[in-house]
Amino acid sequence: MTNIMNTKQEFSTLVDLLRYRGTHQPEQKAYTFLSNGETETASLTYGQLLQQARAIATELRRLGLAGGERALLLYSPGLEFISAFFGCLYAGVLAVPAFPPRRNQKITRIKAISSDALAKVALTDTSILTDIKYQLAQYPELSNMQLLATDSIANNIVLDWQEPEISSDTIAFLQYTSGSTSAPKGVMVSHGNLLHNLLVTDVGWNHTSSSVMVSWLPTFHDLGLIYGVLLPLRFGFPCYLMPPTTFLQQPRRWLEAISRYRGTHSAAPNFAFNLCIRKISEAQKADLDLSSWKVALNGAEPISPEVFVRFIETFVACRFQPDTLCPAYGLAETTLVVSKVHHGNPTIFCHLSDTDIGQNRIVEVSADASNCQTLIGCGVVDLDTNVAIVHPKRLTRCLPNEIGEIWVSGVTVTQGYWMRPEETEQTFRAYTADTNEGPFLRTGDLGFIRHGQLFITGRLKDVIIIRGNNHYPQDIEWTVEYSHPSLRMNSGAAFGVKVDSEEQLVVVQEVERSWFRKLDVNEVIGDIRQALMAQYELRVYAVALIKPGSIPKTSSGKIMRHACRTKFLEGTLEVLNPGGAHPEHLKKLTVMSVI
Repeated sequence: MTNIMNTKQEFSTLVDLLRYRGTHQPEQKAYTFLSNGETETASLTYGQLLQQARAIATELRRLGLAGGERALLLYSPGLEFISAFFGCLYAGVLAVPAFPPRRNQKITRIKAISSDALAKVALTDTSILTDIKYQLAQYPELSNMQLLATDSIANNIVLDWQEPEISSDTIAFLQYTSGSTSAPKGVMVSHGNLLHNLLVTDVGWNHTSSSVMVSWLPTFHDLGLIYGVLLPLRFGFPCYLMPPTTFLQQPRRWLEAISRYRGTHSAAPNFAFNLCIRKISEAQKADLDLSSWKVALNGAEPISPEVFVRFIETFVACRFQPDTLCPAYGLAETTLVVSKVHHGNPTIFCHLSDTDIGQNRIVEVSADASNCQTLIGCGVVDLDTNVAIVHPKRLTRCLPNEIGEIWVSGVTVTQGYWMRPEETEQTFRAYTADTNEGPFLRTGDLGFIRHGQLFITGRLKDVIIIRGNNHYPQDIEWTVEYSHPSLRMNSGAAFGVKVDSEEQLVVVQEVERSWFRKLDVNEVIGDIRQALMAQYELRVYAVALIKPGSIPKTSSGKIMRHACRTKFLEGTLEVLNPGGAHPEHLKKLTVMSVI
């Protein structure tokens, strides 16, 4: 612990960190980009990154941007984003990572983020500058935004660079939340938050100068940026990056890169591990050697115990070690990581009575019990981070056998939401009613602590309450996905609607395109109903089977259940089964009934 805290004192800002690497290890390769997931097409040394960051910072100052002003970062996957991100830090400008819109795609999210952040400039590269300029010009409020292609800036202007006046409390960037339940909000992440959370992340995962990171995660997302890009810089080891689409198209590329470059650390959401199980053939596994992999972070979305076990079983022949797969829990409001399973420690499974979970009670049962629901532990909290389980209405600490809202305190908690003082006060300044402990961050997630580990049960706002029992949509969605082979993975939503003052269950689920011609709608819906009745004793009020790619998702790929619910009530889903879009007797309902 002493050594960890001593290293914390080395850097007070990310500017100090990059200056150190660029000065003491200028020739060391920091980042390598695999444009197709296999071929090295670009790289950056620490010295090159330092020079490019200063050049971009100098140009931002020439454009008149003062410290604390905001810049949108609109980049396709590549190393240009990293240079631009540090260019903003070196100018004292707040970086606002986002994803550039595809051609002929609406820019609703970018418009919302830009308006909220009051961004004065958008940084991009020459390859997509023309498209972005045209798209922004379609909106009067964005048409006057300055555009800067950072890859066209000459490095020799660094002589004019001036040191920014920043400290550990200075905001480094705004991480916009995915907006799965509301409009995106900008989380204010400081230099101190980042450097501290990188130390929290290191505890038990043992990053050293000989580690190797492999990542396909989008860098505009906090997991891809902080774990995939900033953590290798903090501990001085190489990082290999590839576009997310290369993984999605051929999941083997991710594991092949780990095998080829002897990757030690890599992260992904649960769906990615499931995709590897389903899409990597026996022939493709034959040449994989995953023995170098030490930490496979599984986080950013609910973790399935079934996928966890099956991934280990599927790739043990590739020398994948069971203790490599490490579940973790975190959120943007806590910078990144809150809890995690340490490398070398066993992951704990908790077998609970499904009936009691619905009443927010924790009652352990045997794994083979008929009413068993298995949850997976997300590990322990480290350093100064403190987690409390609190009743979301009474605001008192829960008893050990109760499920409650997860509250977090510590240096890792960020400063709040940009320009939203009321929401910041409500979310980041919570105190317990009985003991006046605080301030805590209210995460909006439900869970409990058992066997020394944090377990997550679901989102407070997404819980479906039917006949007095709580049901978590991700559990229902998982059961639906596996009820029939025609249903698309990670592409369904479960939510409740009020009918005659009673909550009813609705399921919206995408169908694989390859099944269109042979789809037996009645069979699929029958299998869905049967699976949910058998698993949860739940009757489904309505099932909407929809076209692939049509379910509302956030920029990071999370299902937008509330947006899906709105579309269902409006009758605007792209349905394949007549009556699934909007049952006739639901036309009395309006979107005003959305929670």
